[in-house]
Amino acid sequence: MKFFQIALAATVFALSAISSLAHSGGTDGNGCHTNHKTGGYHCH
Repeated sequence: MKFFQIALAATVFALSAISSLAHSGGTDGNGCHTNHKTGGYHCH
């Protein structure tokens, strides 16, 4: 059972790390930036 809990925690951690690397790009003081391809402005 303990192995299952460790494996589950590792999987959740790995998936959350992947989503944080979705794209690069500098952010301004508000944590936002402009997508130069679409012209959109969004925050993280």
